[in-house]
Amino acid sequence: MTDDPTLPLRPADACRYDAVSLGEVMLRLDPGEGRIRTARSFAAWEGGGEYNVTRGLARTFGLRTAVVTALADNEVGHLIEGLVLAGGVDTSYVRWLAYDGVGRAVRNGLNFTERGFGVRGAVGVSDRGHSAASQLADVDWDRLFGEVGVRWFHTGGIYAALSDTAAATTLEAVRAARRHGTVVSYDLNYRPSLWQAVGGRSRAQEVNRAIAPHVDVVLGNEEDFTAALGFAVEGVDADLTALDAGAFAAMIERVADAYPDLRVIATTLRSVRSATVNGWGAIAWSPATGVVRATERPALEILDRVGGGDSFASGLVYGLLEGASLATAVEYGAAHGALAMTTPGDTSMATRAEVLRLATGGGARVDR
Repeated sequence: MTDDPTLPLRPADACRYDAVSLGEVMLRLDPGEGRIRTARSFAAWEGGGEYNVTRGLARTFGLRTAVVTALADNEVGHLIEGLVLAGGVDTSYVRWLAYDGVGRAVRNGLNFTERGFGVRGAVGVSDRGHSAASQLADVDWDRLFGEVGVRWFHTGGIYAALSDTAAATTLEAVRAARRHGTVVSYDLNYRPSLWQAVGGRSRAQEVNRAIAPHVDVVLGNEEDFTAALGFAVEGVDADLTALDAGAFAAMIERVADAYPDLRVIATTLRSVRSATVNGWGAIAWSPATGVVRATERPALEILDRVGGGDSFASGLVYGLLEGASLATAVEYGAAHGALAMTTPGDTSMATRAEVLRLATGGGARVDR
């Protein structure tokens, strides 16, 4: 198996956007080297699992991107908007919902995240109930995908978990994208805290199994495939102290059998030695290539792990949009994810040149 996957990419000159994402964009409040419970000041960033992918495609790789989301029309919402614009992502498809002065009906999501260090793991505390994005509905998807034109659409399980409305909007979006020949990628991104009050894993699997048949490229990690789709990864210990690519490859084959329309399945491989040293790698699969594996980095030093998987996704998507082989695209993804975790915040600060250099074997020598 040597041929690469054939993705039905629309011509760039026939589309306004290379990639569009659907998801919530939150305000991340970061205590830096300290802890949330003892902080007296926070750095503000924007972030969201689905948005981070298109932000990376725009800022790191120079592609034309937009985000479909909703924000409460207040000062926090406009702060988030400004951060999104600074990230190079078009905000034309942000829906603004009226704010009642308190947030009883609609508000903007907040995400407090501390980075962790050594034996102390990273901690995230989301505050996003009744958020504007969770209430987004009635989007004119046929106009966006049909008239405006989008080559690649990305969304994921974090957004689908926010509410029944969000799950329905996600399903409507992926169906519409498929109708118009737009490639659909979906990051399973299982978060127990988002599902625990609405049915836990069983509800997550119900939602994700309805979406999966309309997806071309599915992404995730070991917990995502198990919790969100119900495919166990055998031979990997509970603490993920060993990267077992063979076990993941066997799981991928089972996913492919269950969803025969999938063109690419990709997963990061992470082993946690401490909050600041992780093993890091990735594998991907297509019907034509079988499993391909990125360069393994067995002791990757990490400053901030949040967003590493999203940056893997954007590097992979960039490679596939550029017509690279799957083996090359997964190297781009693994390199971009590794670089993104060396800087603070959810979103990548890497450049395209840095990603390509690392993906082709470059190191960390001084660049001057």
